[in-house]
Amino acid sequence: MKARSCQVCGAALSDRGRGRTSVYCSAACRQRAYRLRHTTADQSAADVLAEIERQVRTLALRPPQSFRTDADALATTVRRLRRLAQNVTPEPVTKSAAEEQPPQLAGEPGFAALVEPHRKWLHLHCYRMAGSYDDAEDLVQETLLKAWRDRSGFEGRAAARTWLYRIATNVCIDHLRRTGRRPQRYESTATSGAAEPPERMAWLQPYPDQLLDEAVAEDEHPEAAAVSRETMELVFLATLQHLPPRQRAVLIFRDVLGRPAEETATLMDMSVAAANSALQRARQTLRERLPQRRTDWTRGDHSRQEQEIVRRYMAAAERSDVSMMADLLSADVLVTMPPNPVWFAGRDALLTQIGPLFDRTSPGYFGRWRHLPVGANRLPAVAGYVQRPGTSVFRAQMVDVLRIEAGQIMEITTFEAHLVAAFGLPLTLPMTDRPGARPTL
Repeated sequence: MKARSCQVCGAALSDRGRGRTSVYCSAACRQRAYRLRHTTADQSAADVLAEIERQVRTLALRPPQSFRTDADALATTVRRLRRLAQNVTPEPVTKSAAEEQPPQLAGEPGFAALVEPHRKWLHLHCYRMAGSYDDAEDLVQETLLKAWRDRSGFEGRAAARTWLYRIATNVCIDHLRRTGRRPQRYESTATSGAAEPPERMAWLQPYPDQLLDEAVAEDEHPEAAAVSRETMELVFLATLQHLPPRQRAVLIFRDVLGRPAEETATLMDMSVAAANSALQRARQTLRERLPQRRTDWTRGDHSRQEQEIVRRYMAAAERSDVSMMADLLSADVLVTMPPNPVWFAGRDALLTQIGPLFDRTSPGYFGRWRHLPVGANRLPAVAGYVQRPGTSVFRAQMVDVLRIEAGQIMEITTFEAHLVAAFGLPLTLPMTDRPGARPTL
């Protein structure tokens, strides 16, 4: 019996007597043979075709043994040509990152044109997730930075806003987990009143109605529910802060933005069952913490009654009229001042504090007031300016967001002065000595 040898290195092969007959002495030789069969860089298709022509011309039918040998060699060469043909494509198989991107993401101008129409909605989404206007500003910037870095992942098949929502949601969830914010309780003080201390969320801030209106005006298909009074009131925003980050996001997508269950699950990288389970738990928390829905929760302008109460509220402060202010407040009015730990419950407790501030003869006299009406979270609000004694300019002091029910002010949430700028207002107003005159901007 003729001894067999390795087709690569020529070493003798042992006959094991079973299975397929081995033609290589080791795995290394087998891999080398594979590489040799699939390496065609040193031979072009034209060279292989010329080799085939040569073999065909020299092919002889007799003797049979020679014919069989030459035919096998020809078949091997033809297989090599077929492998070369399989590697021929009209364009490169792989593309650069820039080529894989949609045309609108080819450069910074295109990217800006793609994301800019969605900036206001992203800001609102981040605000609702975080409960803070200032944090929303930072989160939007981080979202756009991540979108720019990950723009190769946007292939244009999904809506740009959906793509951006997904990035923004992940940014917000990371932020919430990093900060670990949890609602606390105010501490009781001798001047706060006899009521139970309310919840304290030092990060809570208002959102200007003007920005909500601009978002709707600039959008062909506005997500109207996202800017309704019911989903923008501070009480709703405060309740959202009790939800874990992922539950919060699922509830916003489903019940605020009205996204389908399947899309929400995709946005959250969850199964539909997991997303529905998170939604049910979030809804249960809201049912337990939200006050009963009021029939006057509507979209649109504030009622005439609310406007009149706001006008009288500003007049009472500007005239330093404590009795006029008292007529506007409910007996159990609640005042909070995030992020400050100051709160007052009840009309008597509040008037005890503001009386000296209005009294020009009191050592606690704060100064002259001016107010400008604004809207925040679909609630009436005012931006307050004060001219401190010895100064000649009105400086922004706070933003008061009012909750009005049954013709009385039930709640006042006072926010820091720098937020006046978010409403498009200046931080200072010129002084005017004309009685009843409004400061000019």
